Amino acid sequence: MIRVSDTISIPEIEIEERFIRASGPGGQNVNKVSTAVELRFDVASSESLPPAVRVRLRRLAGRRMTKEGVLVLRAEGHRTQELNRAEVRERLAELVQRASVEPKRRIRTRPSQASKERRLERKARRGEIKRLRSAKLSLE
Repeated sequence: MIRVSDTISIPEIEIEERFIRASGPGGQNVNKVSTAVELRFDVASSESLPPAVRVRLRRLAGRRMTKEGVLVLRAEGHRTQELNRAEVRERLAELVQRASVEPKRRIRTRPSQASKERRLERKARRGEIKRLRSAKLSLE
């Protein structure tokens, strides 16, 4: 069970892990030992996530999400399977945590009368500077 928050936990049965050969560090073992971890989490059919979190997670995941709604995360930065496994699980939990936070609604505001006047005054001043710059000087 991966605990994401007080209300959200992902059961082990919903997570599929595959161990593959890593391209990173490992010395002589790199060609013999499968230390990289590929974690697959079926977001679309997960019963542990509320629908709103599922939608936000799909948007957050980007190209890590397949067309079928499966989130694919991969870790291969460490030399051991255990460290890579811990890292990929932590990344999953962090991603779901970010998706569980509902974004604040933007409150539309209107500019004040004073700010409108200041803006118009700045525009007029700037226009005056440009007008003086291009003025033809008469040599009399």
